[in-house]
Amino acid sequence: MKSIRDIDVNGKTLFIRVDYNLPMDDHGNITDDNRIRATLELISYLIEKKAKLVLASHLGRPKGGRDEKFSLKPAAVRLSELLSMPVAFADDCIGDAVKKQVESLGPGQILMLENLRFHDEEKKNDPEFAKALAELCDVYVNNAFAVSHRDQASVTGITRYAKSSAAGFLLEKEVRSYYDSVQNPKKPLVVVIGGAKVSSKLAALENMLKFVDCMIIGGAMANTFLAAKGVDTKGSMIEADLIQTASDIMDHAKEKGIDLALPVDLVVAERFDKDAESRIVSLDQIPDGWMALDIGPESAKSFAKTIARAGTIVWNGPMGVFEMERFAAGTQTLADAIAQSSAFSVVGGGDTGLAAKQCGITEKVSYISTGGGAFLHMMEGKVLPGVAALE
Repeated sequence: MKSIRDIDVNGKTLFIRVDYNLPMDDHGNITDDNRIRATLELISYLIEKKAKLVLASHLGRPKGGRDEKFSLKPAAVRLSELLSMPVAFADDCIGDAVKKQVESLGPGQILMLENLRFHDEEKKNDPEFAKALAELCDVYVNNAFAVSHRDQASVTGITRYAKSSAAGFLLEKEVRSYYDSVQNPKKPLVVVIGGAKVSSKLAALENMLKFVDCMIIGGAMANTFLAAKGVDTKGSMIEADLIQTASDIMDHAKEKGIDLALPVDLVVAERFDKDAESRIVSLDQIPDGWMALDIGPESAKSFAKTIARAGTIVWNGPMGVFEMERFAAGTQTLADAIAQSSAFSVVGGGDTGLAAKQCGITEKVSYISTGGGAFLHMMEGKVLPGVAALE
């Protein structure tokens, strides 16, 4: 991959694919601007280098054509505030009017394009649409790791037509952090995997067995593994069709001498409700009809001890329903253990990034990924199309 640092950008027009798929409230106000803040380092660098910047992103899932609810105008306003300089806005992302706005840019100036997904051709990776995007620039820069697992016009298609293509700072950091944590880690490598479903992380679980020294499994997905060991988890969520697969993964780990750790106690409740009665129980004491909503304190303590011995930690998925205070203790204990560790620690995006924020450890880990789907894609051992397109 060529880095944007390797290119003389002075006076050149750069098309930068960013990820400004931001959470908004019902009034169109941005509720979390972290994705914009994550791009400021690159944008400031390019402004200093006197490049002309054209920023492009998608927002939400608009259905066929323009929808004001999904306009990127609020993102342009917020970026302008953060940079303390004007950010121009285009009402579309292709066409003659947009071309004129791009041509009128001076060195160090910024134009943000309207939502790429107002055109269905973006998701379809339509060649003509990709070509139209490429015509807006001298250099294409992918700084959007979070969408780099998608084969879409602004991610892969555009690289076929752009005069030159390069990786932005954020994409470089993400790929490097994955390499440092998984393919070339300081040992022992401890992977903590949680969340709801085995099915969503099956390929990642199987691939990580090639690299890990210890795998900790929590969250609702641990129930399927416990069921494979003969534990009756009563009303807990399990994926019955994957019990044999879970058993095979445990057998494979044993063959390779990998320590695969599962909960030994659980926090269970009568129903999925923040006000439901709850208890801490050992695995053989789950009341009929009750469900596991968090790992228990003994499990959390044991997992934390394993984490303390790690040289590298990869965390993807919470240990329970952390959004409900009563069922957040397991996730909090693990988060604290990761924060206190001297290991190189990488936190997967999506719910895990949210859990890290809620647990107050975002400043205490080595790296928090900006992309949930893309991070998982790499954990599965797959090449990201957006990265391959730059190579």
